[in-house]
Amino acid sequence: MAERQPLAAYPLQLARFVPTLSTRANMTPSTPAVGAPPSTGFVRATSANGVGTLSFFHPKGNSLPATLLKELAEAVDRLAFDKSVQVIVLRSEGTGPFCAGASFDEFSRIDTAEAGRQFFMGFANLILAMRRCPKFIVARVHGKVAGGGVGIVAAADYSLAMVTASVRLSELAVGIGPFIVGPVIERRIGSGSFSAMAVDAEWRDGAWAERHGLYSRLCDVQTELDAHIESLAHTLARSNPDAMAEMKRMFWAGTEDWAELLPERAKMSGRLVLSDHTRKAIEAFKARG
Repeated sequence: MAERQPLAAYPLQLARFVPTLSTRANMTPSTPAVGAPPSTGFVRATSANGVGTLSFFHPKGNSLPATLLKELAEAVDRLAFDKSVQVIVLRSEGTGPFCAGASFDEFSRIDTAEAGRQFFMGFANLILAMRRCPKFIVARVHGKVAGGGVGIVAAADYSLAMVTASVRLSELAVGIGPFIVGPVIERRIGSGSFSAMAVDAEWRDGAWAERHGLYSRLCDVQTELDAHIESLAHTLARSNPDAMAEMKRMFWAGTEDWAELLPERAKMSGRLVLSDHTRKAIEAFKARG
């Protein structure tokens, strides 16, 4: 495996991106309420030595219900505004998938097009928050990634992954399409590779994901993954924040219309999730566990 040189870069002047955000005093970890069932999952944000760590967990394959999507987007905004944070590491917990995408349990409960739009806006809002964040977001991908999770990895500015972290766009298999995550994935890997992923819904291995630019670097073992994450994060934490802010602006050039584009895509998904075809496909997926 060819050696990859780590990036050197990061944050910026957030005021122009985020008008009113809570300060560090309000940046407490988001955890389930006392007595809440463990099935609710959690989002947690912490910071130390200039590195903000944003982690999430859900017992069903780190899938993302609307509540966790909202908390993730809000946490990205808070970390973006925190002057003590210079770089953000995005990770999930557990030893299973990095992210299984949207919650099928919530899919099956959607009963109107508006409810569907609101659910899919969760992914849109998270991608938009990652886009406008003036600091580099580094994704730590320890396991498989499916559906909307692929969009989250693509929205990161740099990603380190295990060789076993296969990727798949499964939306068509359940009767919808990768409409919301499509722009950010296509931006990352190109239109040809994105359309291939969207059409055949097959798993692609980590080497494919690195070769096509979704992953920046692959690691063979988790200790190597964590060592590279720590090294890169601390390098970026010592880098010039103004330079990194300008680099991020450069990386995301041409996406200025996404605040209008992604909500339109959410409407498309919201309509399609109500179809009989989609409902039957979701129930079949759920039955397979």
